[in-house]
Amino acid sequence: MGNAPSGTPKDDDGWYVDDRCTNCDVARQLAPTLIVEVDGRSEIIRQPRDAAEEGLLHAAAYACPTRSIRRTARRLDPAQDPFPMALDEDVLLCGHNSNHTAGANAYLLRRPSGTWMMVDTPRWSEPLAARYEALGPVTDVLLTHRDHVAHGRRYADRFGARLWIHEGDLDAAPDADRVLRGTDPAGIAEGVVAYPLPGHTAGSVLYVADERYCFSGDSLYWSRTTADIEVADSVTWYSIEELAASLSRTAARLRFEWLLPGHGDRKRLPAAEMSRRLERLTGRTRALRPRPVDFTAIRW
Repeated sequence: MGNAPSGTPKDDDGWYVDDRCTNCDVARQLAPTLIVEVDGRSEIIRQPRDAAEEGLLHAAAYACPTRSIRRTARRLDPAQDPFPMALDEDVLLCGHNSNHTAGANAYLLRRPSGTWMMVDTPRWSEPLAARYEALGPVTDVLLTHRDHVAHGRRYADRFGARLWIHEGDLDAAPDADRVLRGTDPAGIAEGVVAYPLPGHTAGSVLYVADERYCFSGDSLYWSRTTADIEVADSVTWYSIEELAASLSRTAARLRFEWLLPGHGDRKRLPAAEMSRRLERLTGRTRALRPRPVDFTAIRW
């Protein structure tokens, strides 16, 4: 069990962040008014004032990959686990982020037939798999890139679903059932298009559903710091120049309202506004040059 940092409540039932925090930003996405970044880690800046704010901290606690959001005097109540959590009528946030994917967010996408697709994966457990499957059949597990493959095969096998990945990252999931190839968009189901976007990794992919939802993996995210769409240029494993070329080739083809990344915050804007911001991002990315990987430089 992690220890409470100094200055956190110990004698009452206060909330705190223990010393296992990896600064993945997940908790801050869910409770931004209560949890902030301080000296390279999350910190609770005040205790909740009402049931709604208690709910925010429960969501942060059940999403945190290291289970670092804690209460001093008692265990978390499983009845307060809000996941999967509706973000929109056809998209749910899985929660229960995994340390094996660096705390990446995963999503469930409802299709018109009543089936579901999982985009990237939460941590693996049989009870969680049963909870997600209770919503309806899961037909496909869509991996955005190699960093998020950890539990893909287990979830796909549990659901009897197809596991997807791009050939550029196939060595990370060589047992995938469907392999995306090249850089051209590929329709993978009615209303769902895969856009290969090499850059963050060689096999990074955006999945766009119904011209409404963009599941961007680690290629794009919404930054609360800059209040804009950004690329994580300080954590680019393959090539920032390739990412700029990918955006130049792809951005004008994309239409969506929801940006739903693996890391970084989510955002909904009118599709035309998203398109304008993508165009500006493409220009900014062309000006970037390779740099050493530095997780501390990400502008969450």
